[in-house]
Amino acid sequence: MFHRLAAAALVAGMMFVPATAQADASCQDVTFPVSVAGLQQTMAGTLCVPANARTLQVLVPGGFYNRSYWDITVDPAVRSFRLAMNDAGYATLAVDRLGTGRSSQPPSLLLSAIVQANAVHQVVQAMRPRFDRVVLGGHSLGSAVSIIEAATYHDVDGVLVTSMGHHLNVLGVATIATSFVPAVLDPAFRGRPLDPGYLTTRAGTRYSLHQPGPNVTAAVGFDEATKDVAAPGELVDAALLGTVTPYTRLVDVPVLTAIAGGDPTFCGPLATDCGSSASYLAAEAPFYGPGAHLEAYVLPGYGHSFNYAPNAPDLHAAVVAWADRTAGR
Repeated sequence: MFHRLAAAALVAGMMFVPATAQADASCQDVTFPVSVAGLQQTMAGTLCVPANARTLQVLVPGGFYNRSYWDITVDPAVRSFRLAMNDAGYATLAVDRLGTGRSSQPPSLLLSAIVQANAVHQVVQAMRPRFDRVVLGGHSLGSAVSIIEAATYHDVDGVLVTSMGHHLNVLGVATIATSFVPAVLDPAFRGRPLDPGYLTTRAGTRYSLHQPGPNVTAAVGFDEATKDVAAPGELVDAALLGTVTPYTRLVDVPVLTAIAGGDPTFCGPLATDCGSSASYLAAEAPFYGPGAHLEAYVLPGYGHSFNYAPNAPDLHAAVVAWADRTAGR
């Protein structure tokens, strides 16, 4: 009874702001009150609901990204994950992690993947009364957040893990990490109340998240224009809980793990075999329990941020097929 009342209160506290209607989905900007270390914060997102949709996908972006990663406006018929899911009949809620986008920007020291997972949990509870099923999806850091949420609270019906595995390519990670700088030094974040602990990527380095994929000027330019921040605490415990430790074994709902074949952060001879979906499944399966009914998918020819890939529709089709089998629309 308490949980029902709490969920009703969260729905009452949620703010809806009309946005746009695209394809057959009605989209609106939404905000959710969330509590972080006893402080009231706000998590913002975009909710898109096709007619008669009964399953919601809650989408969590990775580090240095916000909700725009899920709705890329450069050739959206190819690159917009949100649009593809809506066209397939799934509702989507793409959120901004705390500290990013239009969400609250608390002191960076308060943020960790565990804290973000708790905030996402509060959002899931707010949306539960409206939908029959909720699937949680993440990219990179957002995947770690999704795993922690599902493994801790057991309140979702499936988990989509993208661009995150259990064998780091240390050299690839180190190369990308050289682009990290304090966000307060980047003019792109001038006017935002960020403390010196927040990090972003140095201007002009975003292609490192796409290679070995093609360097499409418009796509990489959109990525640069919409880049965001991450707190060091998020990155540390995401690595420890999401990749280094077998925390994933606590997830007891179906999981699809997907990665690009050229992802420099996880793929390589001394890291994960991303040569095929079968080899990737073999590498990841030991880290999941039987309740995950783990499936795997590899999108060839691209890097870490593979929503931008020219063959992203193949990824979309794989996700829709998995969701149809495990959750339904």
